[in-house]
Amino acid sequence: MSGFVQRCVISGGDGLTAAAVNRLTVAVKDTVDIAGLPTKAGSRALDDAPPVAAHAAVVQAVLDAGCRIVGKTVLHEFAYGMTGLNDWSGTPLNPRFPALVPGGSSSGSAAVVAEGLVDFAIGTDTGGSIRLPAACCGIFGLKPTFGRIDRRGVMPEHTSLDCVGPMAADIAMLVAGIAAMDPTFRPRTPGEGFPRLGMPAVDAEPAIAGAVAAALHRTGLPLRSVRLDGLKAAFDAGLVVINAETWAACGAYLATGLVGPDVAARLERARATTADDLAAAEAVRAEFTAEVDRALSDVDALALPTLPSFPMTLADARAGKVDLGASALVRPFNLSGHPALTLPLPAVDGRPVGLQLVGRKGEDEALCAVAQRLVTLLGGPDQENKD
Repeated sequence: MSGFVQRCVISGGDGLTAAAVNRLTVAVKDTVDIAGLPTKAGSRALDDAPPVAAHAAVVQAVLDAGCRIVGKTVLHEFAYGMTGLNDWSGTPLNPRFPALVPGGSSSGSAAVVAEGLVDFAIGTDTGGSIRLPAACCGIFGLKPTFGRIDRRGVMPEHTSLDCVGPMAADIAMLVAGIAAMDPTFRPRTPGEGFPRLGMPAVDAEPAIAGAVAAALHRTGLPLRSVRLDGLKAAFDAGLVVINAETWAACGAYLATGLVGPDVAARLERARATTADDLAAAEAVRAEFTAEVDRALSDVDALALPTLPSFPMTLADARAGKVDLGASALVRPFNLSGHPALTLPLPAVDGRPVGLQLVGRKGEDEALCAVAQRLVTLLGGPDQENKD
């Protein structure tokens, strides 16, 4: 199926921005309010949700920048899953790798970008939900610094992890997307310099680790090893926080009996999260945030795989297979709040590989400039589609 759950045409103003001049088309994840439309978050429990009265702040921002919104996109129910499967609102086809899952939770946003239906899409990322589907579908995705993009009008209302960000088929459009979403974003010229990259040791399938390392060495950029010993603890702590906050936001919907079985099971487990669990996770957050800050003190960005393994097949996902480690390398940076971007590398044996870059907090412009430089050094905007 298409990644759209509802089509619409809403045009913004004609401000003197690149988005207005080119009238960029945008798709919006269905956890983000668009005035006059219901926000259903991919759940049958919200099927009777009334139309909302006002645009989310980020929707208003892209309209003010002159973009045209063309629809809302499907997602893993309540944005609480990594495969993108949704038996109620539909599971979008992964356009570039149709045998594989589209990834979640921003599955529809990734799919409509990969299919070329929009210039960029708006997704949300609580534990990898922009970067993971972007990597699965072979496109670019950016999780901004936590708090950088105004989340008013985005589900869930209260969060310490979730970020709104863009997804696009090339790096130039990703930058145009974040600039439209955030009026304070000032794109930097990538220049001809040599950004320094830190490479943490991570657990990833050899084919993925090898492809990422080969790409980084091919750039000729200065590389140095850095330590992120707290990565696994941050991955685990991030899930504790996600569970606590998702239960607070969505737990009441279990009583309707309308929540899909996979998400209902996750919510039941999340219900058991205790205050002590959350306090311990917050202690890990503080330690890991400081560790990432230290790792970035002598480099311009960290570079590591986006996914530690190849995306599972759609058939395996439908059969109930679970890959608990799929977000092992993305979720930790939700916990720490650092900006993180995924860019596609050439496919390996017909399967996608993503390279993740992590930058200093508040320096999203610099992170995008590093990504632009890497894309140029790796062969330009079309390199990601070559096998």
